[in-house]
This record gives sequence, C-alpha cells and structure tokens, in this order.
Amino acid sequence: MPFFFFDPTMVILIPAIILAMYAQFKVKSTFNRYLNVRAQTAKTGADVARELLNKEGIYDVQVSRTSGKLSDHYDPKDKVLRLSPDVYDGNSLASIGVAAHETGHAIQDNVDYAPLRFRHSLVPVANFGSQFGLGLGAFGFFFFRSELLVSIGILLFTAAVLFQIVTLPVEFNASSRALKLLKKHNYLTGKEAKGTKKVLNAAALTYVAATLVAIGHLVRLIVMRGMLDDE
Repeated sequence: MPFFFFDPTMVILIPAIILAMYAQFKVKSTFNRYLNVRAQTAKTGADVARELLNKEGIYDVQVSRTSGKLSDHYDPKDKVLRLSPDVYDGNSLASIGVAAHETGHAIQDNVDYAPLRFRHSLVPVANFGSQFGLGLGAFGFFFFRSELLVSIGILLFTAAVLFQIVTLPVEFNASSRALKLLKKHNYLTGKEAKGTKKVLNAAALTYVAATLVAIGHLVRLIVMRGMLDDE
C-alpha cells in the first residue's frame, strides 16, 4: 500500500505550491521594502485607519495594536481593526496601505457587502471542511480504498475551497477601496500610491496562491475517487 507522503497525485499540487512559496516571498520582500519608504503625511497607520473610518461615518469600530508581523486583520465580531506594530505605529507606504486595506474590510462590513456576508456564512462549514475533508478523503483512499469516504471528503473540502474562492473578491475589493480612499483624501501622492499598490498586489497574490493550492487538493481527491472507480 502506498504511503501518503509518496502519493503520486501530489504532482498536481506542484505548480500551486511553487506559486505559494513565491507569493510568500513576494509579500514579505515588498512589504519590507516599502516599510522603509516614509509617506509624506506624518500620520501613522492607526491614524489613517481611524480617520478613514470617521470619514465613512463608521464610529463603532475600534483600532487596536496586535502582536506579530503581517498579522493585521479586521474582526467583524468585535468590530475591531487589529494592526501589527509596524502598521499601527508606522507612517511608511506599507503601513498606510495595509491599514487602509483593513479599513476597507470594516467598510465592507458596514455596507453589508454581499461577498463578505457570504464568506462569513461559510466560516463554520469551511473550517470543518478544511480540518477534516482532506484527511478523511486521503484516509479513505489509502487505508480503506473506500469511494464513500473519499466522496465525503470531497464534499467537506469543497466548502473550504468555496471559502477561498469567495475570499478573492473580498480582498480585491478591500484593496480597491483602500487605494481610492487614500487618493481621495490626499494621504498619498500619485507616486506614493504606486508603491502602496505594489504592497497590496503582493498581498493579493498570497490569496490567489492559497486558492490554487486548495483547488489542487480538491482535484487530488477527485482523482483518487476516479482511481477507485477503475479498480
């Protein structure tokens, strides 16, 4: 019986894994590059986030500092923008861009942006599917040769893939909102906006890569089920 680590279907994942590795390198290198480029405005990422929220009439979202690097996120449950120290305290192009991006998510939540609402509804089933779908499918294939178990794994993991796919328009839209607001309210010059856009584009690539990896895993499970059909 072949072992999971020597699974020949893993070849399906190779392009996506290479892209994911490149995306991680790209986002870190681009972020670090523009983290050292100070914006003309004297405002920090936290300042920009608070001001943009106020300009959009959003007063129930807090802006707080969180630990880690590139750990920035919007918490819709507690209505909090959590910014990493580099972003919260920094006034670089990277800091302002990331802060505005996360503010974009808060704005999406405020206007009840449909893809964001749909993504939130998928969270419970997507978490369950990502934790158990792939493992159940592989376990059913390698140890029980069970088409039923693999099919259940496919069904569960499909929810995780759908979550990744829906994440793409949510992230792209947040970045688009961020750039428009930064330009509209004169936080960045035209040249500075180009640097900030590079940071946001690099971050977006990580979501594309994650989606392709998830799709690759789903394709693997489908191939496994097909192999069982042929036995």
